[in-house]
Amino acid sequence: MSPKITTELLKQLRQVMKSPKYVQEPVQAYIVPSGDAHQSEYIAPCDCRRAFISGFDGSAGTAIVTEQHAAMWTDGRYFLQAAHQMDNNWTLMKMGLKDTPTQEDWLVSVLPEGSKVGVDPFIIPADQWKRMSKALRSAGHDLVPVKENLIDTIWTDCPQRPCKPLITLDPSYTGVSWRDKIVALRSKMAERKVLWFVVTALDEVAWLFNLRGSDVEYNPVFFAYAVIGMNTIRLFIDGDRMMDPAVREHLQLDSTLEPEFKIQVMPYGSILSELQAVGAGLSPKEKVWLSDKASYALTEAIPKAYRYLTPYTPICIAKAVKNASETEGMRRAHIKDAVALCELFNWLEKEVVPKGTVTEIVAADKAEEFRSQQKDFVELSFATISSTGPNGAIIHYKPVPETNRTLSVNEIYLLDSGAQYKDGTTDVTRTMHFGIPSAYEKECFTYVLKGHIAVSAAIFPNGTKGHLLDSFARSALWDCGLDYLHGTGHGVGSFLNVHEGPCGISYKTFADEPLEAGMIVSDEPGYYEDGSFGVRIENVVLVIPAETKYNFKNRGSLTFEPLTLVPIQTKMIDVNLLTQKECNWVNDYHRKCREVIGAELERQGRHEALRWLIQETEPLVTVQ
Repeated sequence: MSPKITTELLKQLRQVMKSPKYVQEPVQAYIVPSGDAHQSEYIAPCDCRRAFISGFDGSAGTAIVTEQHAAMWTDGRYFLQAAHQMDNNWTLMKMGLKDTPTQEDWLVSVLPEGSKVGVDPFIIPADQWKRMSKALRSAGHDLVPVKENLIDTIWTDCPQRPCKPLITLDPSYTGVSWRDKIVALRSKMAERKVLWFVVTALDEVAWLFNLRGSDVEYNPVFFAYAVIGMNTIRLFIDGDRMMDPAVREHLQLDSTLEPEFKIQVMPYGSILSELQAVGAGLSPKEKVWLSDKASYALTEAIPKAYRYLTPYTPICIAKAVKNASETEGMRRAHIKDAVALCELFNWLEKEVVPKGTVTEIVAADKAEEFRSQQKDFVELSFATISSTGPNGAIIHYKPVPETNRTLSVNEIYLLDSGAQYKDGTTDVTRTMHFGIPSAYEKECFTYVLKGHIAVSAAIFPNGTKGHLLDSFARSALWDCGLDYLHGTGHGVGSFLNVHEGPCGISYKTFADEPLEAGMIVSDEPGYYEDGSFGVRIENVVLVIPAETKYNFKNRGSLTFEPLTLVPIQTKMIDVNLLTQKECNWVNDYHRKCREVIGAELERQGRHEALRWLIQETEPLVTVQ
């Protein structure tokens, strides 16, 4: 993979950083975050400004360009990828390593005295602005909003913002009507004595109105904001998609409704002026509720005294706790997904071993083909990570023609993939060998499996935050001096974003919300040997109540139920490293895979894949 040559682009950016046409005063540094105006993790092509200026297109990272330097901060998932994709104009800042400076410290060390640091106020979250502005100000510099995005001024062939048709979801999928969601939101607003609530995250808008879209690849969301008052609803959205009769009927736009449920549809671009008008009309003590991750621009539209900011919104928390219809939908989606993967792995074993002609791209395409045969399939939930041998060590690797390796009987193959079905979202990783794994590969795989089981089988009190479980997944690796540089789990949406807050299992944050019954997260420890192989075992799991012998302080306990039901390759396991309890876990898991997925394979008449499933779920025999 050859890096993007950025010399000319950086020269152009440095010119506009000084141009009175775009900036009131020259800026000595310009920050290019990776999100969009909704602080999304996955973004539309027109918002991929950081990738445009640097060549690095991972889902997380911040670029900062000064007159002399260009630096990129990203996390451990992307160290290898960023190093491959960026040319030598860029310095890679490896977040999480102790010698890596923060963005603020680095800026203070390289900037001349009294510098101005510019950023698009719509792209930077308010909480980040506050932190950065304070750090820069204490060193004599200023963080300044630059109204026109400077990357857009030099990006001559920037794609158009998508504006695709919407999908309506009825209560058989969502469990709750959009009107009932508005009622619940207003009761939360009343509890906090708040008059207005501003919805800025795309998945929160989609969830609130029981609508889905396809403006962002892999994420069934659409570009919109909403402002909910105690008796008004404003939806800011562009395009003729609101003329679709199904959408109009779903939102009851042409019905005579009680005024508090009448939706006013307004242009997407008018959100700032409308919020400024709301802010200007407030009486003392009246408040507007925003996420502290909303953009600095929208937050500033409301005078400081009238803002009510929280790290997680009530929509974010309600969305994370799946109701019975959503949970049932997620179960169905994972059964369909497992059928597709049994077909794929059966096909791979027949193709890789005798023929040796399957590449990473061919395998990824085949996975999509099998998934697309399942009912209510919409699209993939992220770009498939199909990686063999050394590519498996690149944590968020995506095969492209220049890097595309052929699967073989001599290398470990790692497949991390998922789909969006109308009834749920999936994300599963399996690691396998088509030949004979080495003792060391089996050892590493088994430590990862032990970590996976430790999380999956964990019993913990109500009120526990996910980050407390992160070390459960690492303990077996740590015992041997090994580790991995990513979190252990993330929240998963219900036919929504595959990565969703406010819960997760990661050492990187202590701001996560406590786990509660109905939340759905991933359990995905790994181990990566640079230049050699990668191992990751991932299930999506549902938080459920646990029965325990005692009940301390009447708190109650929780545990996890795997929703993913795909066999874990037993030939990669060194059984001697497992305890009897861990062996039993694997055997119980495989029994459930055989029962549930076997019945569905039978129903769909997929007999070859059924034979493969039966063979792969044979019980482990422990050597006593």
